[in-house]
Amino acid sequence: MKILVINAGSSSLKFQLFDMENESVIAKGNCEKIGLPASFIGYKTNGDKKEVAIKMSNHVEALENVLKILTDKNEGVIKSLSEISACGHRVVQGGWIFDKSVLVTKKVLKDLEKLTDLSPLHAHANMAGINGCLKVMPKVPQVLVFDTSFHATMPEKAYNYGIKYQDAEKYHIRKYGFHGTSHRFVANECARLMKKKLEDLNLITVHMGNGSSITAIEKGKSIDTTMGLTPLEGLIMGTRSGDLDPSVVSYLADKKGQSASEVVSYLNKECGMLGISGVSSDLREINDAVVKGNKRAKLALDMLKYRTKKFIGSYMAVLGKVDAIVFTGGVGENQEDLREEALKGLENYGIILDVKKNSSLPRGTNELISTKKSKVKVYRIPTDEELLIARDTLELIKK
Repeated sequence: MKILVINAGSSSLKFQLFDMENESVIAKGNCEKIGLPASFIGYKTNGDKKEVAIKMSNHVEALENVLKILTDKNEGVIKSLSEISACGHRVVQGGWIFDKSVLVTKKVLKDLEKLTDLSPLHAHANMAGINGCLKVMPKVPQVLVFDTSFHATMPEKAYNYGIKYQDAEKYHIRKYGFHGTSHRFVANECARLMKKKLEDLNLITVHMGNGSSITAIEKGKSIDTTMGLTPLEGLIMGTRSGDLDPSVVSYLADKKGQSASEVVSYLNKECGMLGISGVSSDLREINDAVVKGNKRAKLALDMLKYRTKKFIGSYMAVLGKVDAIVFTGGVGENQEDLREEALKGLENYGIILDVKKNSSLPRGTNELISTKKSKVKVYRIPTDEELLIARDTLELIKK
């Protein structure tokens, strides 16, 4: 059985085709600059990588080109579209409506439209990908997997903000959390590695990339996470500010002569590691700048490490007992000094990192990086959100 996983952005469309017999990826790629003159598709089929300039005015045209590649007589991996059993879509915001993955129906699409205000950019992109698939493959089942659904188990005391209760209820203002597919995937992998049931474990999962979040998992369920109403809350990220005093928004608006929405855009796109370092949002470039003595780059890195430790410590307090801490995401998997600094000084809490092993990890492998004496296990586990989406899709269409 073959599952096509779609992750649609505002001007991009990532895809992976899975053979679920062995959960192998048989084709993958990305349509980029959709709607722009220089649009192109980079893809990998049968072990061969290619990049082709193709005019794609919208997501429907992007999907049509993806399907042509998949069924191409010379480069394709399937003979016809009938081999695709279902499509699974990554959807960023499930809001207060969707607490689990769902099959697409007319009602689901109507409910999805109600969430547009919470995440306008992501919502329009997600809808473009879904509608594109419905048009190009109208008879193929479509499944939606939400970034937020894993966090639907958070208790009220964790997801509510300290604003007037009636306004929170009326406008659905609360913490929703994101990266749920990643946190759920690595939590399950951690349980498998520990040879225990997930519902018997308390975990702290640390997803760090250009966007980052940390989640407290109690007995297999998310009970708190660092991202909030939007992905802006929490850790300092590539271009996002993370936590700050809300008064900063009005203060900056006055000083810069901007609207509140313009300041929020600035906090999302011009701040974080980029804004602090003045170098880049990419940690590899920031690391290079630190080596060259760039003080602002070092400050950015120090702030990121400090906040990571602060959130891990706070979630240890929330959970009481922690069985394991898992690092994942491009930064979490590959930034060894961040893992070391984030856990340094926590030895009294039963966390003892194997510093030597932590600094010499091969890429892309599941690794236990705590010592035998450590009461809390520490893992580096690569995430695979697309595989989790494919698994959810398969489970739903079987039902």
